[in-house]
Amino acid sequence: METISKINEIRNIINEWKRQGLTIGFVPTMGCLHQGHLSLIEQAKNENDKVIVSIFVNPLQFRPNEDFSRYPRSLDKDLEGCRNFGADLVFTPSLNDLLPEKNLVYVDVDLLGNNLCGSSREGHFRGVCTIVAKLFNILTPDKSYFGEKDAQQLAIITRMAEDLNFNTKIVPCAIVRESDGLAMSSRNVYLTLEERQAATIISKSLSSAKSLLQKGKRDSLNIKSFIIDSIKTEPLANIDYVEIVDHSTLQFVDIIEKPILIAVAVYFGKTRLIDNLTYKEV
Repeated sequence: METISKINEIRNIINEWKRQGLTIGFVPTMGCLHQGHLSLIEQAKNENDKVIVSIFVNPLQFRPNEDFSRYPRSLDKDLEGCRNFGADLVFTPSLNDLLPEKNLVYVDVDLLGNNLCGSSREGHFRGVCTIVAKLFNILTPDKSYFGEKDAQQLAIITRMAEDLNFNTKIVPCAIVRESDGLAMSSRNVYLTLEERQAATIISKSLSSAKSLLQKGKRDSLNIKSFIIDSIKTEPLANIDYVEIVDHSTLQFVDIIEKPILIAVAVYFGKTRLIDNLTYKEV
C-alpha cells in the first residue's frame, strides 16, 4: 500500500493502472476510520482491481462554529486499517494541495440540500460536493462507495454524479452499527460514557417507528411525533431535527404512500449524531 499526497503523483499511478485495464474503487473519508469505513474499503476491494482511500478533513463543509479544529484525526491508525482491509493507495492531500487558494467556483446544490442537515448547516453540502467533485476529477474511479448513514449526502452525491456526468458509479453501503444499535460515526469518540449510553435512544426510537409502519401506520406527522416523544425520554438528548421525507426527492411527505426516509439529528452534549431509517414496504 502506498500513501500519496501530491495530485500529479497519484494521477501518474492511476494513469498506469488505466493503461493496464484495471478497475478502481474509491472510498472518500475524513479519517478517524471506524468499522463502517473499513467495511466500505472491504466491499470496494471485493469489486475492483485497485482501491483508493482518501483522507482529508474538508474545511468547506464546516461552519465557523463547528468542530473542524477538533475533528478527530488518527492518521497512523487509519493507515493501518486501510492496509489491513485491502487499500492499494491512500490519498492524503494537504489543505494547500486541494485548496491552494480561495475557491471562486463551487458545486452548488438545489432542492436536495435545502432541508434536513442542509437547513441547520448552511453551505455544508456545497462544501461536500465541491471537494468530492475535485476528488472524482483527480482519481477518476470506476466506482465510489458511500455509507447510507449519511443518507442526504448519499442522495446529493448520487445526483451530482448524474447531473455533472462523472464517469463513476455511486455504490450505497449499509449502515454499520455497534452491538447496542448505535450507528458508527467518527464523532462517537467525543461522547462521554453517559452520553454514549444515552445515544442508543436514537436507534431504539427508529426501530419502534419501523414497527408502527409495519402495522400500517401512514400518517407521517403522528410517526414523527412518536419519534420525538421517544427521544425526549432521554434527558441528555437534544433534538436538532426529526423528519420524514420522500426517499428520492428528500421532500417532506404528509401521508406515506411511497418509499420514505426517516432522518434524525440529535445532540448529546456538544456532539451531533445523525441516523436514519429507510422504509420501502408501502
